[in-house]
Amino acid sequence: MTRPSAPGTLHAQIGVDGRILSADEGVLRLQAAAGGSPDGRLLVPQLAAIVRLAVRLRILIARPVVAGGDGYDVSMWVRARPSDDGVRMTLHDWREVPMRVTPPEVARARAADIALAADGWRWTTDSAMVFTLVEQSAEPGSPSAGMPFAAAFDLGDKEDGAIVLSRIAERRAFFGQIVRDVLRADCHYHISGHPVFDHQGAFGGYAGKALSVPAPAAADLVEPLDAASDQPVLGAIPDFGKRLDLALRQPLGRIIANAETISGQLEGPLRQDYAAYAADIAHAGKHLMELVDDLADLQAIDRPNFQVAREEIDLADIARRTAGLLSVKGLDRGISIEAPRNDESVPAVGEFRRVLQILVNLVGNAIRYSPEHSHIWIRTDVADDMAHVVVADQGRGIPIEDQERVFEKFERLGRDDVAGSGLGLYISRRLARAMGGDIRIDSAPGQGARFILSVPRV
Repeated sequence: MTRPSAPGTLHAQIGVDGRILSADEGVLRLQAAAGGSPDGRLLVPQLAAIVRLAVRLRILIARPVVAGGDGYDVSMWVRARPSDDGVRMTLHDWREVPMRVTPPEVARARAADIALAADGWRWTTDSAMVFTLVEQSAEPGSPSAGMPFAAAFDLGDKEDGAIVLSRIAERRAFFGQIVRDVLRADCHYHISGHPVFDHQGAFGGYAGKALSVPAPAAADLVEPLDAASDQPVLGAIPDFGKRLDLALRQPLGRIIANAETISGQLEGPLRQDYAAYAADIAHAGKHLMELVDDLADLQAIDRPNFQVAREEIDLADIARRTAGLLSVKGLDRGISIEAPRNDESVPAVGEFRRVLQILVNLVGNAIRYSPEHSHIWIRTDVADDMAHVVVADQGRGIPIEDQERVFEKFERLGRDDVAGSGLGLYISRRLARAMGGDIRIDSAPGQGARFILSVPRV
């Protein structure tokens, strides 16, 4: 059977009961590979999950999908639009390639990596990449349950860290990568992990192993001293990250994990109001953990010698990754995120990890402050010697007189109806300026907000 060698567009109509009403040949071949019939219930996990989500939320769902057929892999961009009689799916950029066979030497190397990982301690995360389990055999000072994965490991300064971050964004496995412990400068880890999906194909987090490897302390973690007094400069608190870990991270992690266990009634049935109280405790604990993360980042970027890496990056690619990471969070409130097209590329100069951090903050804020069932756009552009990413929402907007205030520390414009520490935009602008760029606002009351991140072009 001939398979398309060029990108194509396929269509399928799925009934409200999940059965295939009509579908193009490529979709039917995937259905057959999954063990289904041409007029039966859709059994391709990735497509079935999107259909169910579109039916439940009654909004257009659009996202990239990679699925496996009988001897081939197919990548596509799926748009699922609900209607009264079901869901109409349009599968853009349909590309099929022969299934990759792992060479024996690669398989042997991967087996060695997995064997090495088996000697470490076991960890798991949820779909938001927050630790849900850290094995009791982990070394003292290791990450704890409730801590964000990115807050435990430095994922941007070295090639291995960037690989881990990239693999997570693409929902792929990684083996034997070396990352630095954010809280202990003298400790690095051999870390391995693989994505976990449920029976419906939905991403559920990662599971893996980690093994600590002592390493010399990094020079950029030494506290800056005042030349006249040999004392740390104002705002540079010695061992700040470690103190936060001991005083806040570990107990907060235990509070969050126990509260979620109670609210989820994992140990048995519970009165509904008690379960709700526990859910409130877990939510408050996560808010405090975010504040701890922001304070640790604040201490780093306020150092006089703070620097960022200069790498060639693709702003459009990072924007797509950001949309993928936050799409589920947006859909929880019925908010859709429109990212740059798959074929769009905007070369620029900056630090991959920091640009991703900025965009996650900007899009996260847009989700937080936007009304339910609204839309968020992420656009890229170039002008003169700068490359730009625009994050636009349909929220209440920001008055001109307040547009600089939002970049001040702990500034939330007097709002106490949403979560957040009031540090995200301050940190994001400092990072953007450290990369030779900036963040500005184009907004007016009642017209939504447009945050524009600018970094140098290649």
